[in-house]
Amino acid sequence: MTDIENILKEKFEDNQLLFNEPMKRHTSFKIGGAADILVLPKSIEEIVFLIKLFESEKVNYFVMGNGTNLLVSDKGFRGVIIKISKNFSEINVNNNIITANAGVFLSQIANIALKNELTGFEFASGIPGSLGGAVCMNAGAYGSEMKNVIKSIDVIYNGDIYTLSVDEAEFEYRNSRILKEKMTVLSAKIQLKNGNYQDIASLMNSLKEKRNEKQPMDMPSAGSAFKRPKDNFAGKLIMDAGLRGFSIGGAQVSEKHCGFIVNKKDACCDDVLRLCKKIKEVVYEKFGVELEEEIRFIGE
Repeated sequence: MTDIENILKEKFEDNQLLFNEPMKRHTSFKIGGAADILVLPKSIEEIVFLIKLFESEKVNYFVMGNGTNLLVSDKGFRGVIIKISKNFSEINVNNNIITANAGVFLSQIANIALKNELTGFEFASGIPGSLGGAVCMNAGAYGSEMKNVIKSIDVIYNGDIYTLSVDEAEFEYRNSRILKEKMTVLSAKIQLKNGNYQDIASLMNSLKEKRNEKQPMDMPSAGSAFKRPKDNFAGKLIMDAGLRGFSIGGAQVSEKHCGFIVNKKDACCDDVLRLCKKIKEVVYEKFGVELEEEIRFIGE
């Protein structure tokens, strides 16, 4: 890694490079050991440079957004993390199209939509993630998801930049071609409809109240721990299995919403993994339903 470090030090400013960086500082779970290097790119050119460099030199790397659905190993990550976040967050509006870089928070996009009286993005106003990750995962809430508002996506794939239509992105429930083929989202165009400021604000406030009332927003978590099984709800299955409040180490099934695993007290990655395993075993034993994690795991 020494040669890579030297190349990065020549190309990037000191505040863009973090060495031996604890990943608990970069995930909503507040869990994770150190990454060898974490890079904070500021432009498309820098992201393209990084990916081409790491692929040509066969360096292990991972591209992350705001870390809101990420669980990092206690042993950390051997290689380089590219964090596309607030350093890369340009946004603009043209009529009913919002164009935003991958690092823009969904809440920012929702507020811009409100300001411009554009409706259709209210569902995402409380999702605590950035656009890049939300597009990859086809994030959704309250009956809508990203595929309903995305017009096109700019991605890096095999070192080249492509523009995908919403059909070419092949969105599925919490999945997409982008995620499957390990593309990196650079930006996306979001197509909304003209609306009324008060109606949009009212719906955003209503969804915020609903979220605060039903979800453990005051505790570190990675959002919904499991994908929704067909014709059912993961949280209800976990609750009906008698696992509300069940904990292993510092990781706990939320007492407020059983679909969430929370970091109750200094949880480590192993606590969360063992708790996920236990939940899946109990739910399958009682109901014959196989739960699949929505949380993404990286590291050793």
